[in-house]
Amino acid sequence: MADDVYDVIVIGAGPVGETAAARAVRGGLTAAVVEERLAGGECAYYACIPSKALLRPMGLAAEVGRMPGLGLRGPIDASAVLARRDETVSGYDDGGQVNWIENIPATFVRGRGRLAGPMSVEVTKRDGGVRTLRARQAVIVATGSDPLIPDVPGLREARPWTNREATGVQRVPKRLVVIGGGVVACEMSQALHALGAQDTTMLVRGDRLLARTEPFAGDLLAKSFQETGIDVRFGRSATRVERPTPDDPVTVHVDDGSVIEADEILVATGRRVAADIGLETIGLAPGRPIEVDPSMRATGVSEGWLYAVGDVNGLNLLTHMGKYQARICGQVIAARVAGLSDNLPAMRDTADYRGAPQVIFTDPEVCVVGRTESQARADGFPVRVVEYDMSAVEGAYLMAENYTGRAKVVVDEDRRVLLGVTFVAPAVVDLLHSATIAVTAEVPLDVLWHAVPSFPTVSEVWLNILEGYGL
Repeated sequence: MADDVYDVIVIGAGPVGETAAARAVRGGLTAAVVEERLAGGECAYYACIPSKALLRPMGLAAEVGRMPGLGLRGPIDASAVLARRDETVSGYDDGGQVNWIENIPATFVRGRGRLAGPMSVEVTKRDGGVRTLRARQAVIVATGSDPLIPDVPGLREARPWTNREATGVQRVPKRLVVIGGGVVACEMSQALHALGAQDTTMLVRGDRLLARTEPFAGDLLAKSFQETGIDVRFGRSATRVERPTPDDPVTVHVDDGSVIEADEILVATGRRVAADIGLETIGLAPGRPIEVDPSMRATGVSEGWLYAVGDVNGLNLLTHMGKYQARICGQVIAARVAGLSDNLPAMRDTADYRGAPQVIFTDPEVCVVGRTESQARADGFPVRVVEYDMSAVEGAYLMAENYTGRAKVVVDEDRRVLLGVTFVAPAVVDLLHSATIAVTAEVPLDVLWHAVPSFPTVSEVWLNILEGYGL
């Protein structure tokens, strides 16, 4: 029984859970990490990593195609791209990741972890046996989220793809229907279309893509999609889906009366927090995000032993933000156990409330941090915005013959600091961290003016934006 007692038990071995365990052990604690699926989590095998492996060749081909003298000859070699994808996910073998956890060092426990009362976690192993782990100090829930399948008649029975099947594709369908207009829908529509899904149709319930970003981001992306042959239908929803057997085509009935026949259907309409993790055994509502304070401690558990990081707390469904929360969480727990100060600046989450950075790896890339204009106004800030045509930046003509894009900043006029920044253009991902620093650190515009961008690079857009503001 002594071997099943640890200072900290982490449920979930994705990058968030791994990071939390590593930080706790770094602070002198013992830890066990429980995982039913693959160690490394959704991000490593079915989301961030494989999707970028599929998107990178598409984006690079588009860049090359815009440069005179470097025209791409022939289609993308889909089989080579898929083979490279398989390498990036280690052939769906998590042995290396398990070794990484054990070298933290932490104990890796394979099985389905579930809370079983205060400071207790039951692990159901693959053979049906149950092992009970007990925590001396804390339990950290890092169980992530699962794809949400809308309640459309026949959709579940049609065995739709989610991000898992899309990123793990072995044979690219010729005809693809995508339900949704968010990040996964946009990234995978463009990637699979470039790899051979010649007839790709997107059914978008709203009036634009990427509804949580600035409107021009979705507009520029929709234009790019349409130019490459992706059929984007706004204001449209599936009303019924038919697929008699898994080998049959999919028939999608649309609310405008049209009918689409495809080889596969991808559902990308959002995610829900992982359910059935035993929250009811400690008095919390199952299937709902675990509310936390800025130290990641669950507010609904009076004894203060439960923490939640990543998607499961509902603050932000981005891997890098979950890892940020996990660093805070592990460090805070270690400090509290040691009787040290637990309220240092690095021990409280402030980034989630100022606005997290995000990249949508489409062509053009969409890079955002902080609040949009509408969010800033809704939050009561005195707002002024500056927009700039990125093709007018002096260095842009070196990037491509027909370089197009747009930048926008949202300014708090009272404090003269940035509340949000959006870049939409090819290959602008490397501009995002400078924007993240400016927003997070609340760098005054008069100081930012003295951060001189290099010539001739697209980063000179910062100079153009500040001149547009009046500096």
